[in-house]
Amino acid sequence: QVQLVESGGGLVQAGGSLRLSCAASGRSFTDYAMGWFRQAPGKEREFVAAVSRNANANYADSMKGRFTISRDNAKNSIYLQINTLNPEDTAVYYCAAKQAAYENNWYRMSNSYDYWGQGTQVTVSS
Repeated sequence: QVQLVESGGGLVQAGGSLRLSCAASGRSFTDYAMGWFRQAPGKEREFVAAVSRNANANYADSMKGRFTISRDNAKNSIYLQINTLNPEDTAVYYCAAKQAAYENNWYRMSNSYDYWGQGTQVTVSS
């Protein structure tokens, strides 16, 4: 069992930046590939970024350039740096964990993941 707790969301003006954090507890963090997803009001949950066990990153095409995912195995945490925020980034951001056999693999599909956090709200004002 893995517990995930996101933090770092809030209200920010367009053009600003945020760094979201996701702290994991439970089983060995290094056994898990991790991902960030978001869900805006009235929309389906969408993939943002993923990171493999050995820190290889992958991004949704629309997220490339402004989003950076990273992990710190010593802190059992992943992060999502979001720059140049715009109102379309308003959503609840979720982190997710998947026990992964191969250290190079990352995962883009939400149904690939085993565990989810409760989410952190990001609201961008224009």
